[in-house]
Amino acid sequence: MNVTTYGLDVAKRVFQMYWVDATTGEVVNRRFGREELIAFLAQRPAGRVALEACGSGHWWARKIKSLGHKVNLLHAKFIRPFVQTNKTDAADARAIWTAAQQPGMRTVAAKTEDQQAMLSLHRMRAQLVKIRTMQVNQLRGLLYEFGITFRAGRLAGLTEIRRRMAEMEEILPGRVLKGLQDQLQRIDALGQEIDELEKQIGTWQKQEAACRAITEIPGIGRLTATAQVAMIGDARTFKSGREFASYLGLVPRQSGTGGKVKPGSISKRGDPYLRTLLIHGARSVLSHAKVPTDWQKQIQARRPANVAAVALANKMARTAWAILAHDRACQQDYVSVRPA
Repeated sequence: MNVTTYGLDVAKRVFQMYWVDATTGEVVNRRFGREELIAFLAQRPAGRVALEACGSGHWWARKIKSLGHKVNLLHAKFIRPFVQTNKTDAADARAIWTAAQQPGMRTVAAKTEDQQAMLSLHRMRAQLVKIRTMQVNQLRGLLYEFGITFRAGRLAGLTEIRRRMAEMEEILPGRVLKGLQDQLQRIDALGQEIDELEKQIGTWQKQEAACRAITEIPGIGRLTATAQVAMIGDARTFKSGREFASYLGLVPRQSGTGGKVKPGSISKRGDPYLRTLLIHGARSVLSHAKVPTDWQKQIQARRPANVAAVALANKMARTAWAILAHDRACQQDYVSVRPA
């Protein structure tokens, strides 16, 4: 049975949809309002709706699924080559429809509401950590102008600042001293907000079986586990662990011609936040593992430290994919066997 495929270009208020009716062959490129679009899709027979995985894309995917249609979320970079003329809403809708027809087109797994909520908490936390780091660095720079230096590290530096307040009262002008005290209070408030967000993230990690499963992998802790489960959506969307690692940008960029392929540095595609968490976790394992595995010893002996860290992060991502996609438990001594 033929079903109608719709190419939907979403925005805040205006929505453009292109489709070719499967029964009559009629070509339509129509503009909708928000409520008008929902009412239209609710009345149409079950079909396939393709749209960009952009802002509000996952909400629209859940909404359209509830109306009985199948949804394909496509990455914007796979749609852009099919825009044949100037970039307009009508051209974008047709490009989305055309991209959805291509064999082997990769799709993005629609995230659940809980997964989106967890990613939102991670984004909030990351921004607050960035602001706190900026505040501490500003303190260091301003106090250095008065000849005052402190130990490296956020906790060590702030502890020393508080310990030497009596000394700085004699050195700093009154206005600067008052600003220093206010800045320290802001940094403390930011720390409390970050701690509260981390508690909420930790609660979700304890509730989710998938998070608990991949936390058993060395180098994956509370933040990495929750971010990875929330980011991956449905792990079975990826055909293999290698494809998932490629999605995160943890594989070499390839450039080839004449049958020769030259690998370069990692591609850095995908989400930099999750990639950073995995690499930091890998560095921790390489530095602090009590009983290094044979694989870890060999990669550290053959490659520089940064290359070894990325290689281990790649291995961690692929292991996590295998656990999530096949619903397995983590086995530290597991040896994979290539199928015949």
